[in-house]
Amino acid sequence: MIGKLLKAIDEKNAPVVAGLDPTLELIPDCIKDAAFKKCGETLEGAAEAIIQFNKRIIDKIYDIAPAVKPQIAMYERFGLPGLLAYKETIDYAHEKGLIVIGDVKRGDIGSTSEAYADAHLGSVKVGANEFVPFGEDFCTVNPYLGTDGVKPFVDVAKRCDKGIFVLVKTSNPSSGEFQDKKLSGSEATLYETVGDMVEKWGEELIEDGYSSVGAVIGCTYPEVGKKMRERLPHVFVLVPGYGAQGGTAEDLKVFFDKEGRGAIVNSSRGIIGAWKKEPYKSSFSEEQFDEAARKAVLDMIEDINKAIGR
Repeated sequence: MIGKLLKAIDEKNAPVVAGLDPTLELIPDCIKDAAFKKCGETLEGAAEAIIQFNKRIIDKIYDIAPAVKPQIAMYERFGLPGLLAYKETIDYAHEKGLIVIGDVKRGDIGSTSEAYADAHLGSVKVGANEFVPFGEDFCTVNPYLGTDGVKPFVDVAKRCDKGIFVLVKTSNPSSGEFQDKKLSGSEATLYETVGDMVEKWGEELIEDGYSSVGAVIGCTYPEVGKKMRERLPHVFVLVPGYGAQGGTAEDLKVFFDKEGRGAIVNSSRGIIGAWKKEPYKSSFSEEQFDEAARKAVLDMIEDINKAIGR
């Protein structure tokens, strides 16, 4: 799967992923009003607003962005209707040729982790029939439980030509409370140790120089990005933290290799909420939220490519 992602990035010259993390506050009234008229001010109405919002944005960015990353929590909060909207978003993105990174941050042990992996990357058998529950191309994985929690995802990724991104150094301010601690008897921090394991877990899934077992490293910690880019030569990096969380294009340079490869940068609110913020608010009306999102993606691509010399 990493080969498909690398190809999509090269074809569009865009090492970016649009985070589809909708909240009702980010959805314009024109979309919500229509959804509530159809379904009422209900969970179903919220889910209807989400899927119509997402479809409009996907329609405007599928030709310039290689991937989208829906964050499942933003859908789960609306219960079963929200999860249906999550699935419909995945399917619609695939119809438009986009790669889908499911930001689900799953991870457990044994049969539980296997069930998560089957749900998001694999398939399930029901009698004589086989079904794909969600069907993401990649999903994010929490490594806190160790190899027992990650290996089922690696196994399914290998079997089904999918990929994962393991949380290594996250972009949030308190990540260092655990991730920066040095392990007993070692000079390595927890995030360095997890990164080394990511390199090991993915050694059988390398394609075009990078593995389908990647890492999540926030661009709010560029010194970590530089260190881990050198330390993990085959690990492709999903980089959150650009824009709304304070990360800049200059911070991003160290996450890429000398050819401008090896990473993809996420922006969520900066894209789907662009219509509410300057400079886009002055140029686009509420009804043009999707046009604002497209312009935000184009600006992000230009900003990042300029910084990394791509």
